[in-house]
Amino acid sequence: MLWLIRHGETEWSVSGAHTGRTDLPLTRTGEEKAAAIRGKLEGRQFALVLVSPMQRARRTCEIAGYGDVAQVDPNLLEWNYGDYEGKTRAEIRKERPDWSLFRDGVPNGESIGQVAGRAEKVIERAIEAAGDTALFAHGHILRILASQWLGLPAEDAQLFALATASVSVLGYEHETRVISRWNF
Repeated sequence: MLWLIRHGETEWSVSGAHTGRTDLPLTRTGEEKAAAIRGKLEGRQFALVLVSPMQRARRTCEIAGYGDVAQVDPNLLEWNYGDYEGKTRAEIRKERPDWSLFRDGVPNGESIGQVAGRAEKVIERAIEAAGDTALFAHGHILRILASQWLGLPAEDAQLFALATASVSVLGYEHETRVISRWNF
């Protein structure tokens, strides 16, 4: 199974600003909610623990109790939002009223296909591990990873809301890839 753990809140996740490559720390609340992840994972042993290089994901991983076994994987970086980094949806829609991240993408950043390609590499790495894998990362990359796990178009990731400091589990029902638990 793949355990998807989204990092705790940051100032920008509270404000709704797109946070791709800006390396923000967790807020105090973000740290408190990251501590609650430890209880959700119940000391589970993972065959592989991967974490984004960004401090918000690494700190969440550490607080949850997996920092000593985590391996940094740059494929878990959040979507590179290019010119929209640090902007909220409302700010972007002042210039592009019908804009949708998953449909329209971002100027001078990554395409959704590039993000999906990175997600596929993470899935491949997780499958090669002999057991469950924990992934500490960010909202959009984890949502896209879920869509790829299920064999859906990357754009369908917009259908999966993912709260900060949440845990979700992807697995199998017989041989079919499924969402086992979401956003708890």
